Amino acid sequence: MAETWLVVGLGNPGPRYEATRHNIGQMVVDELAARRGETFKAHKTNARVVETWLRPGDAKIVLAKPNSFMNVSGGPVAGLAKFYGVDPDHVVVVHDELDIPFDTIKLKTGGGHGGHNGVRDVAKALATPDFPRVRVGIGRPAGRQDAADWVLDPFGAAERKNLPILIDDAADAVEQLIGEGLLAAQQKHHAPRA
Repeated sequence: MAETWLVVGLGNPGPRYEATRHNIGQMVVDELAARRGETFKAHKTNARVVETWLRPGDAKIVLAKPNSFMNVSGGPVAGLAKFYGVDPDHVVVVHDELDIPFDTIKLKTGGGHGGHNGVRDVAKALATPDFPRVRVGIGRPAGRQDAADWVLDPFGAAERKNLPILIDDAADAVEQLIGEGLLAAQQKHHAPRA
């Protein structure tokens, strides 16, 4: 039987947050569902899910968007992992990253949460930080704007021009991580962009 992967896009629920920097993880998971012609359905774990495949006959993937706020994402993620029988090393968390410049993607497994409360809560709920992460760079605010306000703002006009490409690249990174492994995905997506 094909292995199952859980791909979780972190974000905040509701229209107020849909287009904000903090929700880029959910935007990436939306792209992965759209590529497969799928729509999200309510799940009893306080999340919306799509059950699909990487490619037909290949690994099963469960795309998920928690209905909870970012800082309490762990409960739905742990619930989904338990429901689908997925170990932490097959739980891919896609999230925004302040410490990476906008238009940059980094992948890693394990390590600290870097002050990201959603990642912190997922690590706590899974009882391990050792899960793969696709970190989508949103950069830090210029000047004195508070980072907490920055992540809850919509992308700026200049960013919005490149946003579809960034989301597309991050979705590619998720697919490559699952299909070819972390190292292959890192080698492709950590290289400077042409």
